[in-house]
Amino acid sequence: MNTVRKAVIPAAGFGTRFLPATKAQPKEMLPVIDTPVIQYVVEEIVKSGIKEILIITGRGKRAIEDHFDRSTELEEMLKEKGKNDAFVKMREIAELADIHYIRQQEQRGLGDAIHCAKSFTNGEPFVVLLGDTIMQADVPVTKQLINFYNKYQSSIIAVEQVPREKISRYGIVGGKEVEPGVLELDTLVEKPQPEEAPSSFGVTGRYLLTPAIFEMIEKTSPGKGGEIQITDALKLLLQKEKIYAANVKGKRYDIGNKLDYLKATVELALQRADLGNDFRSFLQTQVKS
Repeated sequence: MNTVRKAVIPAAGFGTRFLPATKAQPKEMLPVIDTPVIQYVVEEIVKSGIKEILIITGRGKRAIEDHFDRSTELEEMLKEKGKNDAFVKMREIAELADIHYIRQQEQRGLGDAIHCAKSFTNGEPFVVLLGDTIMQADVPVTKQLINFYNKYQSSIIAVEQVPREKISRYGIVGGKEVEPGVLELDTLVEKPQPEEAPSSFGVTGRYLLTPAIFEMIEKTSPGKGGEIQITDALKLLLQKEKIYAANVKGKRYDIGNKLDYLKATVELALQRADLGNDFRSFLQTQVKS
Protein backbone atom coordinates (compact mmCIF):
# COMPACT_ATOMS: atom_id res chain seq x y z
CA MET A 1 0.00 0.00 0.00
CA ASN A 2 1.31 3.46 -0.90
CA THR A 3 2.20 5.74 1.98
CA VAL A 4 1.78 8.68 -0.43
CA ARG A 5 -1.68 8.93 -1.94
CA LYS A 6 -1.88 12.37 -3.55
CA ALA A 7 -0.13 14.16 -6.41
CA VAL A 8 -0.06 17.78 -7.49
CA ILE A 9 0.74 19.04 -11.00
CA PRO A 10 1.39 22.80 -11.31
CA ALA A 11 0.31 23.77 -14.83
CA ALA A 12 -0.54 27.45 -14.65
CA GLY A 13 2.43 28.98 -16.49
CA PHE A 14 2.10 30.98 -19.70
CA GLY A 15 4.52 28.90 -21.77
CA THR A 16 6.16 31.97 -23.31
CA ARG A 17 9.15 29.98 -24.58
CA PHE A 18 6.82 28.19 -27.03
CA LEU A 19 4.95 31.15 -28.44
CA PRO A 20 3.15 31.35 -30.80
CA ALA A 21 2.17 27.67 -30.35
CA THR A 22 1.07 28.36 -26.76
CA LYS A 23 -0.88 31.54 -27.49
CA ALA A 24 -4.18 29.63 -27.57
CA GLN A 25 -3.28 26.29 -25.97
CA PRO A 26 -1.48 25.31 -22.75
CA LYS A 27 2.16 24.28 -23.13
CA GLU A 28 1.27 21.16 -21.14
CA MET A 29 -1.01 20.14 -24.04
CA LEU A 30 1.77 20.26 -26.65
CA PRO A 31 1.80 16.80 -28.26
CA VAL A 32 4.83 14.55 -28.14
CA ILE A 33 3.89 12.44 -31.17
CA ASP A 34 0.20 11.89 -30.40
CA THR A 35 0.10 12.33 -26.62
CA PRO A 36 0.00 15.64 -24.70
CA VAL A 37 2.92 16.23 -22.36
CA ILE A 38 0.70 16.35 -19.29
CA GLN A 39 -0.73 12.91 -20.06
CA TYR A 40 2.78 11.42 -19.75
CA VAL A 41 2.97 13.10 -16.33
CA VAL A 42 -0.40 11.74 -15.21
CA GLU A 43 0.53 8.25 -16.42
CA GLU A 44 3.76 8.39 -14.36
CA ILE A 45 1.68 9.20 -11.28
CA VAL A 46 -0.80 6.38 -11.93
CA LYS A 47 2.00 3.86 -12.57
CA SER A 48 3.40 4.88 -9.17
CA GLY A 49 0.19 3.79 -7.44
CA ILE A 50 -1.44 7.20 -6.93
CA LYS A 51 -4.99 7.87 -8.14
CA GLU A 52 -5.81 11.25 -6.55
CA ILE A 53 -4.39 14.14 -8.58
CA LEU A 54 -4.80 17.91 -8.37
CA ILE A 55 -3.86 19.98 -11.41
CA ILE A 56 -3.17 23.67 -10.72
CA THR A 57 -4.36 25.60 -13.76
CA GLY A 58 -4.85 29.22 -14.78
CA ARG A 59 -6.64 31.24 -17.42
CA GLY A 60 -6.62 29.63 -20.86
CA LYS A 61 -6.00 26.11 -19.51
CA ARG A 62 -9.48 24.67 -20.05
CA ALA A 63 -8.09 22.28 -22.69
CA ILE A 64 -6.39 20.29 -19.92
CA GLU A 65 -9.70 19.65 -18.17
CA ASP A 66 -11.39 18.76 -21.46
CA HIS A 67 -8.63 16.29 -22.34
CA PHE A 68 -9.12 14.19 -19.19
CA ASP A 69 -12.92 14.44 -19.33
CA ARG A 70 -15.34 12.14 -21.16
CA SER A 71 -16.25 13.15 -24.71
CA THR A 72 -19.45 11.22 -25.37
CA GLU A 73 -19.91 12.63 -28.87
CA LEU A 74 -16.41 11.58 -29.91
CA GLU A 75 -16.82 8.15 -28.30
CA GLU A 76 -20.13 7.56 -30.10
CA MET A 77 -18.61 8.56 -33.43
CA LEU A 78 -15.67 6.20 -32.93
CA LYS A 79 -18.02 3.33 -32.04
CA GLU A 80 -20.24 3.97 -35.06
CA LYS A 81 -17.24 3.95 -37.39
CA GLY A 82 -15.80 0.79 -35.86
CA LYS A 83 -12.68 2.51 -34.55
CA ASN A 84 -12.60 0.35 -31.43
CA ASP A 85 -8.92 0.87 -30.56
CA ALA A 86 -9.34 4.62 -30.58
CA PHE A 87 -12.59 4.32 -28.59
CA VAL A 88 -10.88 2.26 -25.88
CA LYS A 89 -7.98 4.71 -25.73
CA MET A 90 -10.34 7.68 -25.25
CA ARG A 91 -12.18 5.91 -22.44
CA GLU A 92 -8.91 4.96 -20.76
CA ILE A 93 -7.76 8.60 -20.71
CA ALA A 94 -10.96 9.66 -18.94
CA GLU A 95 -10.60 6.86 -16.40
CA LEU A 96 -6.88 7.22 -15.64
CA ALA A 97 -7.32 8.80 -12.21
CA ASP A 98 -9.50 10.93 -9.96
CA ILE A 99 -8.40 14.34 -11.23
CA HIS A 100 -9.33 17.62 -9.54
CA TYR A 101 -8.62 21.17 -10.68
CA ILE A 102 -8.03 24.52 -9.01
CA ARG A 103 -6.95 27.83 -10.53
CA GLN A 104 -3.95 29.83 -9.41
CA GLN A 105 -5.49 33.30 -9.43
CA GLU A 106 -2.24 35.13 -10.17
CA GLN A 107 1.10 34.08 -11.65
CA ARG A 108 3.03 34.21 -8.36
CA GLY A 109 5.53 31.41 -8.81
CA LEU A 110 5.83 27.69 -8.16
CA GLY A 111 5.69 28.08 -4.39
CA ASP A 112 2.36 29.87 -4.59
CA ALA A 113 1.01 27.28 -7.06
CA ILE A 114 1.90 24.44 -4.67
CA HIS A 115 0.24 26.32 -1.81
CA CYS A 116 -3.03 26.11 -3.76
CA ALA A 117 -2.97 22.37 -2.95
CA LYS A 118 -3.06 22.79 0.83
CA SER A 119 -6.70 21.74 1.29
CA PHE A 120 -6.41 18.93 -1.25
CA THR A 121 -3.43 17.30 0.48
CA ASN A 122 -5.24 17.41 3.85
CA GLY A 123 -2.14 17.12 6.03
CA GLU A 124 -0.63 14.22 4.08
CA PRO A 125 2.72 13.95 2.30
CA PHE A 126 2.32 14.46 -1.44
CA VAL A 127 4.28 14.47 -4.69
CA VAL A 128 4.69 17.43 -7.03
CA LEU A 129 5.39 16.89 -10.73
CA LEU A 130 5.93 19.79 -13.10
CA GLY A 131 3.39 19.55 -15.91
CA ASP A 132 5.90 20.27 -18.69
CA THR A 133 8.55 17.69 -17.72
CA ILE A 134 8.53 14.09 -18.94
CA MET A 135 10.58 11.51 -17.02
CA GLN A 136 11.24 8.16 -18.71
CA ALA A 137 12.34 5.38 -16.33
CA ASP A 138 11.93 1.64 -15.81
CA VAL A 139 10.71 2.40 -12.28
CA PRO A 140 8.69 5.65 -12.45
CA VAL A 141 10.57 8.53 -10.83
CA THR A 142 7.57 9.26 -8.61
CA LYS A 143 7.68 5.65 -7.36
CA GLN A 144 11.42 5.99 -6.71
CA LEU A 145 10.71 9.02 -4.52
CA ILE A 146 7.97 7.18 -2.65
CA ASN A 147 10.37 4.31 -1.95
CA PHE A 148 12.91 6.78 -0.51
CA TYR A 149 10.20 8.46 1.55
CA ASN A 150 9.25 5.10 3.06
CA LYS A 151 12.85 4.78 4.22
CA TYR A 152 13.60 8.34 5.40
CA GLN A 153 10.12 9.71 6.27
CA SER A 154 11.18 13.16 5.07
CA SER A 155 10.79 15.38 2.02
CA ILE A 156 12.70 14.05 -0.99
CA ILE A 157 13.73 16.02 -4.09
CA ALA A 158 14.63 14.30 -7.37
CA VAL A 159 17.96 15.53 -8.74
CA GLU A 160 20.37 14.72 -11.55
CA GLN A 161 24.00 15.44 -12.34
CA VAL A 162 24.20 18.69 -14.28
CA PRO A 163 27.07 19.63 -16.63
CA ARG A 164 29.10 22.53 -15.25
CA GLU A 165 28.10 24.84 -18.11
CA LYS A 166 24.39 24.35 -17.29
CA ILE A 167 24.54 24.71 -13.49
CA SER A 168 23.35 28.34 -13.60
CA ARG A 169 20.02 27.19 -15.11
CA TYR A 170 19.07 24.94 -12.17
CA GLY A 171 18.25 24.91 -8.51
CA ILE A 172 21.32 23.18 -7.02
CA VAL A 173 21.40 21.20 -3.77
CA GLY A 174 24.24 20.50 -1.36
CA GLY A 175 24.72 18.13 1.56
CA LYS A 176 26.29 14.91 2.79
CA GLU A 177 25.86 11.57 1.06
CA VAL A 178 24.00 9.10 3.29
CA GLU A 179 23.93 6.31 0.72
CA PRO A 180 25.02 6.14 -2.92
CA GLY A 181 23.08 8.80 -4.81
CA VAL A 182 21.19 10.14 -1.76
CA LEU A 183 22.11 13.39 0.00
CA GLU A 184 20.90 14.73 3.33
CA LEU A 185 20.69 18.39 2.43
CA ASP A 186 22.21 21.39 4.17
CA THR A 187 21.57 23.96 1.42
CA LEU A 188 19.65 24.77 -1.75
CA VAL A 189 20.70 27.52 -4.15
CA GLU A 190 18.60 28.82 -7.04
CA LYS A 191 20.60 29.14 -10.29
CA PRO A 192 24.10 29.72 -8.85
CA GLN A 193 27.20 30.40 -10.88
CA PRO A 194 29.24 27.17 -11.28
CA GLU A 195 32.02 28.37 -8.98
CA GLU A 196 29.47 29.13 -6.23
CA ALA A 197 27.41 25.93 -6.56
CA PRO A 198 27.45 23.54 -3.56
CA SER A 199 27.41 20.50 -5.89
CA SER A 200 26.50 19.53 -9.44
CA PHE A 201 23.13 18.02 -8.46
CA GLY A 202 20.26 19.95 -10.07
CA VAL A 203 16.55 19.76 -9.24
CA THR A 204 14.59 17.96 -11.97
CA GLY A 205 10.93 18.90 -11.42
CA ARG A 206 9.85 16.05 -9.13
CA TYR A 207 9.34 16.58 -5.38
CA LEU A 208 7.89 14.57 -2.50
CA LEU A 209 6.95 17.03 0.24
CA THR A 210 5.68 16.84 3.80
CA PRO A 211 2.71 19.06 4.78
CA ALA A 212 5.07 21.35 6.74
CA ILE A 213 5.98 22.93 3.39
CA PHE A 214 2.76 24.98 3.40
CA GLU A 215 3.70 26.89 6.54
CA MET A 216 7.10 27.60 5.01
CA ILE A 217 5.53 28.89 1.78
CA GLU A 218 3.36 31.22 3.86
CA LYS A 219 6.52 32.59 5.51
CA THR A 220 8.37 33.02 2.20
CA SER A 221 8.67 36.56 0.84
CA PRO A 222 8.15 37.10 -2.88
CA GLY A 223 11.38 37.34 -4.86
CA LYS A 224 12.16 38.47 -8.38
CA GLY A 225 9.04 39.31 -10.35
CA GLY A 226 6.89 39.01 -7.23
CA GLU A 227 7.11 35.21 -7.37
CA ILE A 228 7.28 32.90 -4.37
CA GLN A 229 10.08 30.44 -5.08
CA ILE A 230 9.73 26.87 -3.80
CA THR A 231 13.51 26.84 -3.31
CA ASP A 232 13.19 29.61 -0.71
CA ALA A 233 10.40 27.73 1.07
CA LEU A 234 12.49 24.54 1.10
CA LYS A 235 15.38 26.44 2.69
CA LEU A 236 13.03 27.46 5.50
CA LEU A 237 11.77 23.88 5.80
CA LEU A 238 15.38 22.72 6.13
CA GLN A 239 15.59 24.65 9.41
CA LYS A 240 12.67 22.63 10.78
CA GLU A 241 13.13 19.11 9.41
CA LYS A 242 15.42 17.00 7.26
CA ILE A 243 15.23 17.10 3.47
CA TYR A 244 16.89 14.58 1.18
CA ALA A 245 17.78 14.59 -2.51
CA ALA A 246 17.87 11.44 -4.63
CA ASN A 247 19.83 11.09 -7.86
CA VAL A 248 16.98 9.27 -9.56
CA LYS A 249 17.32 6.82 -12.44
CA GLY A 250 15.65 7.99 -15.63
CA LYS A 251 15.77 10.29 -18.63
CA ARG A 252 14.33 13.80 -18.27
CA TYR A 253 12.81 15.92 -21.03
CA ASP A 254 12.07 19.57 -20.23
CA ILE A 255 9.32 20.22 -22.75
CA GLY A 256 9.52 23.95 -22.03
CA ASN A 257 12.86 23.78 -23.85
CA LYS A 258 12.54 23.55 -27.65
CA LEU A 259 15.58 21.31 -28.14
CA ASP A 260 14.42 18.92 -25.39
CA TYR A 261 10.98 18.88 -27.01
CA LEU A 262 12.51 17.78 -30.32
CA LYS A 263 14.69 15.18 -28.58
CA ALA A 264 11.69 13.78 -26.74
CA THR A 265 9.70 13.50 -29.95
CA VAL A 266 12.51 11.66 -31.75
CA GLU A 267 13.54 9.34 -28.91
CA LEU A 268 10.01 8.41 -27.87
CA ALA A 269 9.01 7.83 -31.50
CA LEU A 270 11.94 5.43 -31.92
CA GLN A 271 10.60 3.43 -28.94
CA ARG A 272 7.17 2.99 -30.53
CA ALA A 273 6.36 -0.40 -32.03
CA ASP A 274 4.12 1.24 -34.65
CA LEU A 275 6.63 3.92 -35.68
CA GLY A 276 10.12 2.99 -34.55
CA ASN A 277 11.46 1.02 -37.53
CA ASP A 278 10.08 3.27 -40.26
CA PHE A 279 11.08 6.43 -38.42
CA ARG A 280 14.61 5.11 -37.82
CA SER A 281 14.96 4.40 -41.55
CA PHE A 282 13.77 7.90 -42.35
CA LEU A 283 16.27 9.47 -39.94
CA GLN A 284 19.08 7.45 -41.45
CA THR A 285 18.26 8.78 -44.91
CA GLN A 286 18.24 12.34 -43.53
CA VAL A 287 21.63 11.91 -41.87
CA LYS A 288 23.14 10.59 -45.12
CA SER A 289 21.70 13.38 -47.29
